[in-house]
Amino acid sequence: MSAITRTFTLDDPIKIDGKEVIAAGTIIAVRKPGSGEMRGLALNSLLQLDVASLETLAPRITMPILHKPLAAAMAPNDMLQFGTEVVDFLLPKAAKPASPTT
Repeated sequence: MSAITRTFTLDDPIKIDGKEVIAAGTIIAVRKPGSGEMRGLALNSLLQLDVASLETLAPRITMPILHKPLAAAMAPNDMLQFGTEVVDFLLPKAAKPASPTT
């Protein structure tokens, strides 16, 4: 079974102690989490884009790996991009709008 992966591009660099660790423009791959990777997290918290929950989940499903301190240092707009990908993975197909056919 192949993992479902999506990507987003960092709008802002991730800096720790004033030092750029990951540059703006870096593409972050986000893999669909399995139940085990969400252990200890409440689905409701993830659906509400709870930052602490997203910081905990990030190192389990991102490439490059966004360890908790890196996720905590993300700009709010980049955290929202990450959270949006996570929420999209969690929603059942019936809850998503129908895709237009081309």
